[in-house]
Amino acid sequence: QVQLVESGGGLVQPGGSLRLSCAASGFTLDDYAIGWFRQAPGKEREGVSCTNRYDGFTYYSDSVKGRFTISRDNAKNTVYLDMNNLKPEDTGVYYCAADSWDFWDKPDTVQVMCFRNQHLDYWGQGTQVTVSS
Repeated sequence: QVQLVESGGGLVQPGGSLRLSCAASGFTLDDYAIGWFRQAPGKEREGVSCTNRYDGFTYYSDSVKGRFTISRDNAKNTVYLDMNNLKPEDTGVYYCAADSWDFWDKPDTVQVMCFRNQHLDYWGQGTQVTVSS
């Protein structure tokens, strides 16, 4: 079964850190561009970080740049989002997504994947991140 499963969310104080995991089954993640997205209650979903299938290009939203890092472990077929110096405005449901469109192999295109955050091949169910004191 083709599936993406997020984990690692939880409650953390401002300034704290979390590592989110996105584990794939039924397909191989290293053949796909990967994105992390989040949605706060009552707000639109937004792209957080996206990377192409060969990790040649990576995009971070301005709000998380310098605090979050996206990475892959191909042996585990898993993608991570390391989140540091968390802020209350980081609160939301975090989703991972994977897409096979070879357009994302081109330079400076994965930011479009994050901006559009639609029509991607596979989506996980999300994991809740709450940043609160």
